[in-house]
Amino acid sequence: MRHGIAVWSILVKDMRTYYLKPPNVGWGLIFPLAWTSMVFLRSGAGLDALGPLLPGLVAMSVLFGSTSVLAVAVTFEKRSRSFERLLLAPLPLELLMLAKTAGAAGFGVANGLVPLAMAAGLVDLSGVAWGRVVVAVALVALVSTFLGLFVAVSVTEVFEAQTLSNLFRFPMVFLCGLFFPIERLPGLLRPLAYLLPLTYGVDVLRGAVHGGQSLSTALDVSLLGLFGAGLFWLSLRNIRRRWIL
Repeated sequence: MRHGIAVWSILVKDMRTYYLKPPNVGWGLIFPLAWTSMVFLRSGAGLDALGPLLPGLVAMSVLFGSTSVLAVAVTFEKRSRSFERLLLAPLPLELLMLAKTAGAAGFGVANGLVPLAMAAGLVDLSGVAWGRVVVAVALVALVSTFLGLFVAVSVTEVFEAQTLSNLFRFPMVFLCGLFFPIERLPGLLRPLAYLLPLTYGVDVLRGAVHGGQSLSTALDVSLLGLFGAGLFWLSLRNIRRRWIL
């Protein structure tokens, strides 16, 4: 009971301090709206044309929404030493970091809903497998959030967090099949795509929206889970090494 109250308090504090601020809410809406509007206005040919691009728009919105604020917020708290005070809370470190990252995951999911809401108002999405969409968006949000946490606990300055985040994010935008199939990549780059977690989230979304999924949903989900668990473990390892031990 006490743990639940503590987790809820951390989540509410972060939501009020970071994620629900007007600039962040505005950015979270404008970013996916701008990308989705650009695609819709350019194609104007219904789901047949939008289908190949909608999974990438959703995945990119989740990725940037989950990582952007978290990496900067945690880095800022480290400089002000409020992160160290948080680590003194009588909670298991795993639960503490899950509470710290829950707001970022929720923010990323909300970002991912924007392109879907726009698409639902403009084209026929009756053939979409919504169950798989929900699973994919949630897993991409979790993996992206743990990536943001790993970045934040690995650097010292805010600009370092932003630079390192982009070092991971932009290759994923171009290599993970967001806007064109991985099969079109040069042979040397194609193996790199399968080393990046967003590839498997986009694959599930693509299969749920218009078919053409390369791998099975079970394999995609399992690999996303492994990436998320690995990033979370690396983040906890860095925290224990730098602040606890």
